[in-house]
Amino acid sequence: MKKITTHIMFTVLAFFAVSICQAQVTMDEFAAKWESSRQFTLETVDKMPDNLLDYRPHPSSMSFKEQITHVAAAIAGLSKGFMLGGDMDFDPQAKPQTKAELKQFIEQCYAYGKKTFSSLSEAQLSEEIDSFAGKVTRRQMLGLIDDHATHHRGAAVSYIRANGIEPPAFRGL
Repeated sequence: MKKITTHIMFTVLAFFAVSICQAQVTMDEFAAKWESSRQFTLETVDKMPDNLLDYRPHPSSMSFKEQITHVAAAIAGLSKGFMLGGDMDFDPQAKPQTKAELKQFIEQCYAYGKKTFSSLSEAQLSEEIDSFAGKVTRRQMLGLIDDHATHHRGAAVSYIRANGIEPPAFRGL
């Protein structure tokens, strides 16, 4: 019985270790995911008619335009603050008003984020930092930045649906 229990424990631990390893992505894989996120965000903006950019489902919620601006601005701000980002050649606090301005801001912020995380060494990505999310590695902060973008883009997609418009198709990679 002890031998069976030991075998089961070993199998469970091995399965757990393999699952953790498979959940990690390389920086090249993440860069491909980042590009997909950028493109999906642009497609989301394209789907919302100009006259609905200020749409909000409730007075206490952000408008569509504010959701998208928040996605982009957070990428720039968090990359600068936690990912050792350098100087920006654009205003990270811009308030885009048109689709063209929104799309330009998205492009600038995603490019800045990519430039920032792509310049980090493995040691810098593994370094623990203090953040609003507690003590995390820069690699974890990168995941948080990506998750934050997904969250707010998802809200923007729901605004599109709430107006009876077919949103862009989900993008994997």
